[in-house]
Order: sequence, then C-alpha cells, then structure tokens
Amino acid sequence: MLAASGAHTSPQRVLCHTYGRAKDSHVGVPGWPYSVVVALESGRHSWTAPLDARRLAPVDDAATVTAGQLREVVERLILAGQWQPGEPDIWIVADAGYDGPRLALLLQDLPVNVLVRMRSDRVLRRAAPPREPGTMGRTKRHGGEFIFGDPTSWGSPDTSITATTRLYGTASVLAWQRLHPRLTHRTAWIGHAGVLPVIEGTVVLLRVERLPSGATAKPVWLWSSIPAANSNTVDLLWQAFLRRFDVEHTFRMLKQTLGWTSPKLRDPATADRWTWLLLAAYTQLRLARTLVADLRRPWERPAPPERLTPARVRRGFRHLHTQTGTPTSAPKPTRPGPGRPPGRPNNRPATRHDVHIVTRTNRPSNTTKKKTPTTPRPRRTG
Repeated sequence: MLAASGAHTSPQRVLCHTYGRAKDSHVGVPGWPYSVVVALESGRHSWTAPLDARRLAPVDDAATVTAGQLREVVERLILAGQWQPGEPDIWIVADAGYDGPRLALLLQDLPVNVLVRMRSDRVLRRAAPPREPGTMGRTKRHGGEFIFGDPTSWGSPDTSITATTRLYGTASVLAWQRLHPRLTHRTAWIGHAGVLPVIEGTVVLLRVERLPSGATAKPVWLWSSIPAANSNTVDLLWQAFLRRFDVEHTFRMLKQTLGWTSPKLRDPATADRWTWLLLAAYTQLRLARTLVADLRRPWERPAPPERLTPARVRRGFRHLHTQTGTPTSAPKPTRPGPGRPPGRPNNRPATRHDVHIVTRTNRPSNTTKKKTPTTPRPRRTG
C-alpha cells in the first residue's frame, strides 16, 4: 500500500487498514492499495520472485480483481512450461484480507489449491446430513454450526498433528474436513444469479508455543480449498502458511531500502509505473545474487553466494553495474525552473478528491432520524 494521507489532490484513494506496532493502533490510512503476486523459493529464504502487481481502484472488488490477476499469472506459467499436466497443483497462500472460498470458486478450473487465513470470529457450517425417508419440505443445504470461538461446537478433529519447530517451539495442528461458509446475497454475492454455491474446504487450527518476536502466540485459523485433506496434506498446509511470511522481507526491502513509499506522487498512473520500476530493480538484484561479491560488514557472518540477502547483494551490485551496458544515455545537467513568483496567487489550483470509503450497499431506505423534543428539558437549579 502506498500511503497518501495528505495528498488531497490525488484521485482514487482508498481508506486502507494498517497494522500499527503499539496496542490498539490499527488505523485507516488513505492510499493506493496494491495486490502483489510473488513466487516463493524452495526452503526458507529472504528472496522472492515478484510476478505481478495491480492497484485496486475504489470500485474494484478485491476478490474479483485478485482472481483475475492470479488467473493471468497461472496461465502465463502454464504457457511458459513452468507447470505440466500430472504435476502437483500450484499453491496460492494469502492472508485474512482475501476471501478464500470466493477465490477457490473463481479459480476452480485451474490447477491451483487456495489456502487463506480466516478471522477468529468466523462461523462455518458442516455438510448437510442425509435426508431421512419420509421427510417433508426442502432438502437441507447446511449442517450444524462450527464456531471458531466456541470449542464445544468443534467436535472431534479429523486430523491431529504435533510437531517441533526451531522458531515456534511445539506446534499443535487440528483439522476438520468439509466445512463451508453460509453465503448470502450480500456484498460480493449480491449480483449472483440463482442458488448460492456450497464451497467446502478443510479448516486447520494452528497453535504454536512461542513467536520469534516474543509476542503472545495466538491461534491461527486456516481454510483450504481441499474438501477432504488427509494427514499428509494437513501437515503441508500449516507449513506452507508459515512460508508466506517470506514475502514480508520483500516488502521491507521495497519500502525501506529501494524507497517504494518515499516519493510524493499525485497521479495513480505514476504510482503504477514507480511500482513496476522497483519490481524490475528488485528482479535485477535477484538475478545478480550469484554474480556479486559479498561486501559484508565486520559483524556479519560469511555466507555462500546462493544465500546472500537482498541487502548484501545490493551492496555489491554497484561494482557489477559498471561492467554491464545500459541502453540509456548519460543524464544532461540541468537545474530547476524559477517557479511561480512570490506573491502571485495560483490561478490553476489542482482538483481536490475525497477518500473512498466502502459503505453498505443494502442500507435500508426507511431509516428514521432522531426527533428533537419540542419541550426542552427543565434546567437543574439545585
């Protein structure tokens, strides 16, 4: 997300939710949200491969835009021969800001498996029980409730795994098969014609002993598009989600080192070009990580060329850059213009734009306003 809180002349800004470092400091900041697709390498690493980036406009549905973006990426991978029929499906791992069941439905014709984190206050439904003979009325489409916050509604898990990790201590994993959300004709499903689908999946509850940062370890709920995941698949699910945090190194590199959020941009098209420019620069660093020399600090440990971090590769890239050619010419010396003379008013002020805030589309029209009493309240004198 590119923050633009004070850029009142920037169009298409959206109120984006940000996570603060202090307690109760999660606030909304106006800016341009981006959906970035990256590929992870085998094994834990601080390098990723950015594949696509797309800015979300105020009128865009996040799940629909993300599904179209992922579809284009997967089709390009298949066209390039990166995936062949008979190989394992491609894993799509996302955080709680994405609608996992909707993504799974929109991408059901592709060789992908969707794994997303869900909020801890969600309520899912079990599979509908078989219809008993002689029962009257409509067939049930949903079973009993599975409340994340109520352990009495969970029942016996289909899979239970306990593992020991280096960073998180003892990890406890529970999984329940064939759980689905009860959809309604609201929000993203308001324009769906016909009967709403039943999107079943496997729910995984992950508990760890500790976190590397020392914070309190809270339980994590995951939803997978695989309806009946076995124990081997469940063991892969929770480890795949922990691998998602490798992307945080990429965003920290883009923001703190390459300066993704440093320029004060007005036009969203300029922000798109700046984003793609930084992704191209990051890709150059990733391709050159085995070619540069390790210019490590005195307190840094030696590392093999294939294990150099992005910051250490960038440190030695300046020596490699002088040996490669460039299609651009040398910049011409110039100096800034005089600007508007002091005391002269601005005769062409820029247009101001409001921040887009998502509101309810099905707000009832018969809302009544609070009436002001005609008889004033008596004044208290004692």
